Amino acid sequence: MLEVKNVDVSFRSERQTRIFGTDRTQVLHDISIKVDKGSCLGILGESGSGKSTLGRVMCGLLKPDRGEVYIQGKPVYESRAGKKQLQQSLSIVFQDYTTSANPRFRVRDILKEGIMAYERKLGKKVGQETEYEDLLKTVGLDSSFLMRYPHELSGGQLQRICIARAVACRPEIILFDEAISSLDAHTQVQVMDLLKELKEKLSLTYIFITHDLTSVTYICDNVMFLYKGRITEYLPVSRISESKDTYAKQLLNSIIVYEDEMTA
Repeated sequence: MLEVKNVDVSFRSERQTRIFGTDRTQVLHDISIKVDKGSCLGILGESGSGKSTLGRVMCGLLKPDRGEVYIQGKPVYESRAGKKQLQQSLSIVFQDYTTSANPRFRVRDILKEGIMAYERKLGKKVGQETEYEDLLKTVGLDSSFLMRYPHELSGGQLQRICIARAVACRPEIILFDEAISSLDAHTQVQVMDLLKELKEKLSLTYIFITHDLTSVTYICDNVMFLYKGRITEYLPVSRISESKDTYAKQLLNSIIVYEDEMTA
């Protein structure tokens, strides 16, 4: 469904001293991955690993220095048809739900952003009142939330609204960029359970960007380890214990130690 092929990304060096200097820092090195329809790919890496940069490339927001992104075989950056296909097929849920939702908007207005995107794709109006209520029901909320403002919601409730907005676009793919990392542990599990339910119910494909291995093992089918802009390991989550990558082993060991301490 979605393929990243031989992607390199670099940025102008922050330590540039010359006004017209061309020194650049490479952030991604020859990245190639495929995301199959109906799967959930976890992209795992620490801060500075390049995972969010890769997410921007996959969403069509950052043209790579080299390489291409393909959506259903169409190039995203070299064709208008591919770019349009990606825009219609992919939604994003960000980490910071407090800034991704306009504080002056009521929940109804936030959901309307997603509904309007779907209407543009269809070329006709669909935004009946039942549409808003159905979206809220989909994420475990009721119509009493429609007229609330973001500050009147808990973090988990607001992130559910952001998920409902993403679903309102009727995407085939949803990219989650650290979408649960700002929530407490109990709410994280609730949201991940919701995401698993939506994935099956709506036949969605997920790209799950995170630094948390535990959430990857909970929700993802495959995992890609990203370290200093390079893929160090790619394997099914069911075989994650077989990883030969040093970075992956360190993460696995840290979880085992944490669990041992909790049960001691």
